[in-house]
Amino acid sequence: MKGRKLYIVRFFVLLFCFALLSCSQQRLTGYRDLKYPRLGDIEIPKVERVTLSNGMRLFLVEDHELPLISISARIRTGSIYEPADKIGLAAITGAVTRTGGTTSRTGDELDEELERIAASVETGIGLNSGSASMSVLKEDIDTGLAILADVLMNPAFRQDKIMLAKIQHRSSIARRNDNVRAIAGREYEKLIYGPDSVYARHTEYATIDNISRDDLIAFHKRFFRPNNVMLGVSGDFGTKEMIRKIEKAFEGWQKADVILPPIPKVQYEFKSTVNIVRKEDINQSNIYLGHRGGLMNDPDYFALIAMNRILGGGFTGRLFKNIRSREGLAYSVYGTYSANYDFPGVFYVGCQTKSESTVYAIRAMINEVKKMTESEVTDEELALAKESYLNSFVFNFDSKGEIVRRLMIYEYFGYPEDFLMKTKANIEKVTKADVLRVACKHLRPDKLQILTVGRPQDFDEPLSVLGPVREIDITIPEPEK
Repeated sequence: MKGRKLYIVRFFVLLFCFALLSCSQQRLTGYRDLKYPRLGDIEIPKVERVTLSNGMRLFLVEDHELPLISISARIRTGSIYEPADKIGLAAITGAVTRTGGTTSRTGDELDEELERIAASVETGIGLNSGSASMSVLKEDIDTGLAILADVLMNPAFRQDKIMLAKIQHRSSIARRNDNVRAIAGREYEKLIYGPDSVYARHTEYATIDNISRDDLIAFHKRFFRPNNVMLGVSGDFGTKEMIRKIEKAFEGWQKADVILPPIPKVQYEFKSTVNIVRKEDINQSNIYLGHRGGLMNDPDYFALIAMNRILGGGFTGRLFKNIRSREGLAYSVYGTYSANYDFPGVFYVGCQTKSESTVYAIRAMINEVKKMTESEVTDEELALAKESYLNSFVFNFDSKGEIVRRLMIYEYFGYPEDFLMKTKANIEKVTKADVLRVACKHLRPDKLQILTVGRPQDFDEPLSVLGPVREIDITIPEPEK
């Protein structure tokens, strides 16, 4: 028995040795040597476009995989059109359009009916557009479509739901200084767009108190017209039948002239500023620094996407590798050069760091911005930036509903319907020279606006070593008695 055990041990030792010898004779492949096949072509389904007699524009694509139908609406409106003394009007109108019910049913009755058929209908209004959505089983499309049309055409704006929405906004105002990063982001946008800009302003108790039910009715009447609405439909339906159903659901909704003022312009002056928000109850600094960003219709947009990924692209970006990993200054570091459809985005880099390394971290981040403008990126950096974008590109097409919604966005903002495919094609062409060129053109490391939220008495150096310091007051004005 003992000899048998010894034999078994020797056998496995010899087997292990042969395995090691075999492995040593094989060439180990590094990750840089791995080869991947070319990504397959993406087949984009055809989207049917129809304009109804009342001016409503439809975008329809059939998808028979599941017995579901989804509808999304985009309304040309937004908080950019609300008066300065009634900030919050658009958001409250968007919410209560649904929660306030219609002239025939309360919001609670709509909830019950939708719950019975496992459907949903939602509405909202954001910065520069309004939205509505519906999701329903194919067999209940007539019921769901009737509810959606009723909500959009005949909102009742019941006073109890208006009061509830106001309470929610007041609660949000009371808590807005609880989250430090939210403070930094909010106040940084004010530096870029201006404190009174439609792109940076926010609600106050007084602006919420100024809003009446008549204001909601007037705001809805001004913008909610069929010729001011796009409707995207995807799911298990026949296109001709669905067009007929939509026409029937929205019959009686009369079109009208919707006169809109021009989109507000962003007036920005590149300049260096240093700003502090005192927050005595924290031991970390939240830092933002940067300047105005760009527009998506800028010819440089494609190279800026690559530049942005190299500078701030998650775990592989320079900010993460140098500020977090090499310097050990921050667990959280981030940065982006953002671009919007119809008004400039923002460029910022930021981090959360201990109070005692605040100024050191600011200098380190400024240095990373400077380096982007001083020399070309490496081949590996550019390849990784392009691959990370291109390898995730397919997720833009993971549902037909998403395809329809994106097409509506392009139509809404006046972009070509193949904008996304053009973006892919142009990113594939970006070179190292392109990245350096757009970095030199669009980044201003000598004219950065710096914002720090923290305890200045704990900083490693006074912020004044970076320039004259302006203190920002974030006290929330008390509501009127």
